Amino acid sequence: MIFNSIVLFICAMVGGLLVYGLDKKEGINIKLILIFGGSYLFSITIIHILPELYQSEASGMSIGLFVLLGFFFQNFLEYFTSGVEHGHMHAHKHSHTSVAGYSLMIALCLHAFLEGTFLAYPNIFHDHGSKSGSLLIGVVLHKIPAALALMSVLTCQFDNKKFQIFLLVLFSLASPFGLIAGSYIKTIGFMEDAGLLFLFAFVGGNFLHISTTIFIESSPEHNWNFKRLLVSIGGAAVAVLAEMYV
Repeated sequence: MIFNSIVLFICAMVGGLLVYGLDKKEGINIKLILIFGGSYLFSITIIHILPELYQSEASGMSIGLFVLLGFFFQNFLEYFTSGVEHGHMHAHKHSHTSVAGYSLMIALCLHAFLEGTFLAYPNIFHDHGSKSGSLLIGVVLHKIPAALALMSVLTCQFDNKKFQIFLLVLFSLASPFGLIAGSYIKTIGFMEDAGLLFLFAFVGGNFLHISTTIFIESSPEHNWNFKRLLVSIGGAAVAVLAEMYV
């Protein structure tokens, strides 16, 4: 748990701090990173999360309903975040108020917290065969560009660099806190296995929304792009290899 928490924190911090060293005109490179992360996240949801959920003792209807709730809750979060969690970049100042900035932080931290709780239960579905390593990679691949995109917005909304980094630290701590909270809930038996399965289905719906939105918005003109196709196939291939060997 300590190792995973440190990895989650460092990756988010590194991803966010990259904004100070990157030329914001390099949007295509950021898009390719997002496509790779989105492809991995989508693939790991399809080949790992959903099969495990539907093989559990919970009813398929209940699982499906919570996946849908997670999917549309992520859509609701975008009302506050403007899609920052899957890489919407803002290269110049907008008329966002500080309240909107705080709402954005709350929404993104909630999402990151739920991601962390997911990693606390690698064996909740079965006594064997479930792995947290592949899920950790998926969360990390998503978190680095998400933190980069988040900081690109915060640097436009807030002029104080120390405050920007303070908000980045809060965001970076959200997933580790979720992992710690999930482990604590597991230890004290606060939540039954069925409740945890529904929570995971909810987060799985989050992942589906984020990953599919990345695919759609990576090519708003719907032009076929061989480089993006190769990157997305690469992300899926890494997901399959991670599921098999990690």
